[in-house]
Amino acid sequence: LPPPPEKITSNLPVLQKALEAYKLWHGYHSAFPRLSKFSLGSKIDTLFTDFLELMLLAGYAPADQKLPFITKASTKLDLIKFFLQAAWELKCFDHKKFAAVSLPLNEVGKMIGGWRKQAQTKQTASMG
Repeated sequence: LPPPPEKITSNLPVLQKALEAYKLWHGYHSAFPRLSKFSLGSKIDTLFTDFLELMLLAGYAPADQKLPFITKASTKLDLIKFFLQAAWELKCFDHKKFAAVSLPLNEVGKMIGGWRKQAQTKQTASMG
């Protein structure tokens, strides 16, 4: 049996925080207006799940292979933020919900930035 999800995310605080944001988003997505739910809403949902997958892969990749996953995850995060803002501007969800999901995503962004620097340093050190 695989480890329970709490065990997987407990080793990676950044993944825990990202999952927290996704859980919020998931609740908001179900209440999206029908017109946007299956287009913009589905786009955001797919980006989120791709992002979580990349974070998990980065977490378990060998040290010298983490950087590409982290870089791709960072790009996915930027796309999530962009499309969330578009959804908010289109009034698919209110400001309070937008702020609630944006807050953990901003924290995740800072954590990924630190993780990326660390991975770059390790990669540079292993090359030198």
